[in-house]
Amino acid sequence: MSAIQIEKPKILIVEGRDDELFFSSLLNSTSVGDVQVMPIGGKTQLTKNLKALQNAPNFDRIESMGIIRDGDSDPQGAFQSVCNSLTTVNLHAPSTLGVSQGSNPRTAVFVLPDGATPGMLEDLCIESISSTPIMECIDKYFDCIEKRGLPFPSNMSKAKAHTFLAAQQQTGKRLGEAAAAGYWPFHHPAYDPIKEFFQIL
Repeated sequence: MSAIQIEKPKILIVEGRDDELFFSSLLNSTSVGDVQVMPIGGKTQLTKNLKALQNAPNFDRIESMGIIRDGDSDPQGAFQSVCNSLTTVNLHAPSTLGVSQGSNPRTAVFVLPDGATPGMLEDLCIESISSTPIMECIDKYFDCIEKRGLPFPSNMSKAKAHTFLAAQQQTGKRLGEAAAAGYWPFHHPAYDPIKEFFQIL
């Protein structure tokens, strides 16, 4: 977070630039306003960048702060890691996921994909297209690779998301760019928990 500029009373901290574009697009699909999406440059940088944010002009004007990160293999551990970072810089750490607590600013934490299941942003995106015809094609593609004994992706969530993006009319877009282009169906119920999280900011 270099040259931090606080422009809105609500801050949503995400992991990287692509996440910034993704969640900005998702926010734009809702009625929630006054939220500034801010990337931290990776989950390991959270504590350092929270300190930098505290030293930025107008930090005292922030009313609430939400933090979103991937749960990976340990959603509860991811939540606790965020809380530890908040405590380290003397900010309030919420007692549970998806609840806004404290003051000056209020804080809330959401762990992807749904707050409880291991995974990441790509899992959420794949869930939102799980019942579409293209998903059947994607599954058959990876079934074919497996049956032929070919090298298999180590991260199937990312592999399936990239395969979906490769099948679009305009290829080569990253996850966030695809969100801005309208490729992910934000009306799908898979996104409802995050939209609810936006509401409490």
